[in-house]
Amino acid sequence: MAETHFGFETVDEKDKAKKVAGVFTSVASKYDIMNDLMSVGLHRVWKRFAVGLANVHTGQRVLDVAGGSADLSRLFLKAVGPSGQVVLTDINNAMLRVGRDRLLDEGIATPTTQCDAEHLPFPDNYFNCVSIAFGLRNVTHKDAALREMKRVLKPGGRVIVLEFSKVAKPLEKVYDLYSFKLLPKMGELIANDADSYRYLAESIRMHPGQEELKQMMEDAGLERVEYFNMTGGVVAVHRGYKL
Repeated sequence: MAETHFGFETVDEKDKAKKVAGVFTSVASKYDIMNDLMSVGLHRVWKRFAVGLANVHTGQRVLDVAGGSADLSRLFLKAVGPSGQVVLTDINNAMLRVGRDRLLDEGIATPTTQCDAEHLPFPDNYFNCVSIAFGLRNVTHKDAALREMKRVLKPGGRVIVLEFSKVAKPLEKVYDLYSFKLLPKMGELIANDADSYRYLAESIRMHPGQEELKQMMEDAGLERVEYFNMTGGVVAVHRGYKL
């Protein structure tokens, strides 16, 4: 049986999706509040920057993979306008409901689909942009997900990956203290779930760094791949094209 990692724990591949689902089902109702607290609101800046790099235009189609609470979908919807389309997806039903209901509360109706990033139920060459924000590190087979994102892109389209990454050396000690001491404590106090936020911290450390992810995107067939560090490498936005 093939094995993979769930944070720092080694598990059977078939069990990872279930464990990740448990984490996000647990944190869904407090996800937005915790994001604001964990990043001191910076996650909103990171997401706006990522959407800006996507450079989508009126009338285009966007796929928001692992879109959860719909932060990126809302920004993309403004960019593509009424003649465009944004499809919000997530593998986790609880997270998808949060995003869908949030959009509906704002009077916005957009397609939502529960699906696995490794098996996207969309035709080839359909979207102008595919995004995934803070979701790729939870995918069991990242290479398969990247290939699927490339498959559904139109020629000339781009994949945008916003994810936690490898911080600059001077920040490592402080970042470790925050991640493994303060973050689980915040999860316990706010979301009544220290374990899920401990996993999230561990999953960040197990995720490929900037150069490794760039290579993975190139191996998936994407071209002109580049990345942009933000907040000292706490996060990075990778962009690659289907030519």
